[in-house]
Amino acid sequence: MNILKTSNLKKYYGNGENLVKAIDNANIDIKEGEFVAIVGKSGSGKSTLLHMMGGLDNPTEGKVYINDKDIFSLKEEKLAIFRRRNIGFIFQNFNLIPSLNVWENITLPVGLDGKEINKPFVTDIINSLGLESKVDALPNTLSGGQQQRVAIARALVARPAIILADEPTGNLDSKTSDEVMSLLKTMIKKYNQTLVMITHDETIAQMADRVIYIEDGKVVKGGVTND
Repeated sequence: MNILKTSNLKKYYGNGENLVKAIDNANIDIKEGEFVAIVGKSGSGKSTLLHMMGGLDNPTEGKVYINDKDIFSLKEEKLAIFRRRNIGFIFQNFNLIPSLNVWENITLPVGLDGKEINKPFVTDIINSLGLESKVDALPNTLSGGQQQRVAIARALVARPAIILADEPTGNLDSKTSDEVMSLLKTMIKKYNQTLVMITHDETIAQMADRVIYIEDGKVVKGGVTND
């Protein structure tokens, strides 16, 4: 079953001679439980694509479906709620809230949704990521690798339909990067998650079940499962 699908997705800037086709007619499908890497050079459009998949940026044309829901048919407030409940985000720069400790950062999405926190589930995630001794720590006391593990836990905590990761190892050294990727892969298997990750690193991409290649805003290989 397709959990995410894009249909003729486009993002254009400017017009006439200044027209930039950041994303040009992208057709992608992601199956439930897949780990898919989207690979492209800097400026290829991969971040723009991921942001549209997650409803963070509006397309010029085309559609994004998550669990068969056309997400851009939703008004802004409804889209924000849908995003919070269905999409987990992991960003390159962690995006943790400096004044909140590790536990509070991880459980923030659940609290924002007004839901009761499933403490045993959160504790299981924290223990699986080796953060049990850091639950009361503030982000600025953590290493980069530890901060990214907190971000992974935060993405998992609401049991989203899909996790979108934007260069999750971009700010980490190669040893920490390997550790974080290994943990991320383990966690999505353990909690039966679907992961779409963008990267410019072919080595990291090869850990995925499938690789989608993007050049100059066009999906050139791997976009749909029969490519």
